[in-house]
Parts: sequence; C-alpha cells; structure tokens
Amino acid sequence: MQPDAIDQFYHRYYKELYLYLFSMCKSTERTEDLLQETFLKAFLSLPDSNDNVRAWLYIVARNLYFDTLKEDKHFVTDQDIEMIKDISNKDPLENLLSDERNRSLYQALSKLEDRKREVLELQYFSGLSQKEIAKILDLKPNHVRVLALRARREIRLWMEENGYDLS
Repeated sequence: MQPDAIDQFYHRYYKELYLYLFSMCKSTERTEDLLQETFLKAFLSLPDSNDNVRAWLYIVARNLYFDTLKEDKHFVTDQDIEMIKDISNKDPLENLLSDERNRSLYQALSKLEDRKREVLELQYFSGLSQKEIAKILDLKPNHVRVLALRARREIRLWMEENGYDLS
C-alpha cells in the first residue's frame, strides 16, 4: 500500500473499529492497542482478493480481542469501568450517549447476552449488513436476523420494565 492509501484506509475505519473494540473491552488503553495491532495486521496481510475489506477488518479486530483475553485472562469488571470513568471524564461512549433515553438504551444493550449485543452493535453502530455480520461472527445470515430480532425484543422489554414509554 502507498502511504496516502494507508492514511485514507486508517481514517476511514478508525472510528467505527474504535467504538466496536471499546464496546467489548471497556478500556481505552486496550482499545488503542488492539486498533494498532488490527491496522498493522491489515497493512501487512490484506488479501488482494478480499471483496469486503470492512468485514475482514472486523474479523481481525474481533480475533485479536479474543486472543488477548486468552493471553491475560483479565476481564474488566463494572468496578474497573467506573474507576476508569472517574479518572477520565472523557469516556468516548459518554460523548455519543448524550441524553437519558440513549443512556438507557445503552444500559439495556449491556444486559444482553454477548452474541446478541455484538450483533446489534455491528448492525446499528457500525452500520454493517446482516450478511457482513454473519461473515464476521461465522454465522448464517438467518441466524444473525433471529439474534437481532430477539435482542431488540429483550431491549424493548427491559425498557418497558424500567418505566420507559416506547409507544
């Protein structure tokens, strides 16, 4: 890749990959490390025949995240997240979630089973199609559709149980 192409590639996918990785690991430092590794791996081994670079980047980022979990066996707890937020009031997700309803939706999203949460994050925050999500998660598109439907139903139920009028 040419230096200009590398720069464009990086700026095109940086923000969405950052949000995706941060949503999984809840750590700014770990997210930055994983992003660097993801782009390095992409620059060194991007397949010439890859017809969907975006989905391939998500696969690389996701695999690197799970590899780091296996390596250090350290899961970030809710207490760790609160400590990180206290240390730095510049939480990237907090900037995006400006009103109460969006914060509540984010809370509901965090209550979902990991696979369902990941499907919705990829679909709504990253704007990926169900076909792309299926490729990233190694599922059939129909399975992704069912997971998304069930996840949205669970979020609606959680919101209603917590006093939000969704009509």
